[in-house]
Amino acid sequence: MSRLTPPTLWTPLSDTAWAALQPFLPALSPQGRRTADPRARLDAIFHLAQLPGAPWRDLPERYGNPATVARFFRRLTHAGFWHGLLRGLAKAPPGHPLRAVEYAICRACRRAARLGGLPLLALIRRLGLRSALAAPPWLLPDPLLSETLARLPLGPRAAPETLRSLLRLLRDAGGRARIPRSVRLAWP
Repeated sequence: MSRLTPPTLWTPLSDTAWAALQPFLPALSPQGRRTADPRARLDAIFHLAQLPGAPWRDLPERYGNPATVARFFRRLTHAGFWHGLLRGLAKAPPGHPLRAVEYAICRACRRAARLGGLPLLALIRRLGLRSALAAPPWLLPDPLLSETLARLPLGPRAAPETLRSLLRLLRDAGGRARIPRSVRLAWP
């Protein structure tokens, strides 16, 4: 089932939301050092994610150096944090603390989509969290199309119309090479 998450205004993480997010945080720092304040950095990420298209340099000073927060975000993405968090969000029942920050998580996953690549995109599509997609689904690559094509009954002599349809599906599965900024920013 695919759905859009209703927009919510950004608020700092509550204690219950922070407690729900902590199990998904990986150990990120090199040489065993602890991250200074991961809660404040996640707050910064969620705050900036609520502002469509805002660059890291627009982060308010109270969150510290924007480059540090951006590096933390990249490390989270490469460590699979957003993948795990989306899986946890999909399993969370209504009223779970993760549901309170669902919109912020989806918005942050939009930013992570470029770094997370097709595995993150496939996960978002499989879970049906359309709010986490950076554009309308029909403009994005569809890594799950191979599963759909595998179910097609093709014999040794497929009709030309079938082959043309498959070619069209293949082109559509690749998504658009460039998605206009106006579409990305207008997508909920």
